[in-house]
Amino acid sequence: MRTVGEPVKQIQPEGPAGPAPLPFREFLIKVQSSCNLACDYCYVYRAADTGWRTQPRTMASATAEQVCHRIAEHARDHALSSLQIVLHGGEPLLAGPSFLDALLGRLRTALPSSTRADLVIQTNGTLVDDAVLALCHEYGVRLGVSLDGGPAVNDRHRVDHAGRGSHDAVAKVLRRLGQDRHRPVWAGLLCTVDVTTDPLAVYEHLLSFQPPAIDLMLPLGNWDHPPPHRSADPASVPYADWLRAVFDRWYPAPGPPTRIPFFEAVIDLVLGGAGGIESVGGGPSRMVVVDTDGSLTQSDQLKTAYDGAPGTGRDVWRDSFDTLLTHPGILARQAGTGALCEECRACPVLRVCGGGHYPHRYRQGSGFANPSVYSPDLRSLIGHVSRTVLGDLDRLIEGGLPR
Repeated sequence: MRTVGEPVKQIQPEGPAGPAPLPFREFLIKVQSSCNLACDYCYVYRAADTGWRTQPRTMASATAEQVCHRIAEHARDHALSSLQIVLHGGEPLLAGPSFLDALLGRLRTALPSSTRADLVIQTNGTLVDDAVLALCHEYGVRLGVSLDGGPAVNDRHRVDHAGRGSHDAVAKVLRRLGQDRHRPVWAGLLCTVDVTTDPLAVYEHLLSFQPPAIDLMLPLGNWDHPPPHRSADPASVPYADWLRAVFDRWYPAPGPPTRIPFFEAVIDLVLGGAGGIESVGGGPSRMVVVDTDGSLTQSDQLKTAYDGAPGTGRDVWRDSFDTLLTHPGILARQAGTGALCEECRACPVLRVCGGGHYPHRYRQGSGFANPSVYSPDLRSLIGHVSRTVLGDLDRLIEGGLPR
């Protein structure tokens, strides 16, 4: 599951034997392994990995305290000026206000005073109530909420265990978050793209809630289990077509637009910047996951590859986060273009694409040394954004840049 918001990207320092591992800056804590929804595309419960079956439903208080200790230890050892902590699930709000209050309080006291923590709860939105909002205000936590569009779109995929749609319950919460007093604790919306929908209708519906950001997520898939409607025909680019329609509506909009981090990252990369998100640009991953039993794992989105793919064999009781920095999976995620296959390194949009999102590259037999399963869509969309943005830049230069 992705979160609304993105980690800070930094240049990788060189050590005696090559690039030194970068310390973690994003800590995703699985406080709850169960969920009150049964989304049909969920990568936790409907993917290749079955580890959730043996996880405690809720993280124990002692485990939570040890997690806080380990994060604070990592922050002190690496003099981190900032980091992001995401409370995740399952549905994290099922852990209950008392547990969350204790965890957030412990984080507040454990972290060094010199470290600024960006605290986020990524939620399906159905359980946000007065108690949750009070916690968010008290601890400065922001809520990222998932919604895929209007009722007919969202409730096609995001239903409860009885098959009932979640849209109306979430919409009610979003209207509260849109109020002036609650906007400071709203991170934005997370929308999983369904290419069978009308992209502009979806975008306008999400925009109607006036979110601070809309994170557009490509469905998780790979070469063995392709995303819906992603065929082997490289001329077919349904995801690029869908995203291009939204981009063309978002990009020229007057006034400060609602942020769409994916589009912003592509534009930044086209103009020579760093991008700042993992799904494009090929920057080093700075994220680690802690499961409800205290296990330390790689990105939980690797669950879509094969059973046990995210595992490292380490946990917060025996191991510091530093012990993961030499794990082969973490090193591969920090290797940038050095970990890409030959086809990717020869690609004309490599500078922007960066090989795409790591989990999307998996194929049995060759692992992650493949192009993204979304490569045709990425090439098409990047080309369109590049032509649009650079064309505007050329016109500005020809007309004389404002002084």
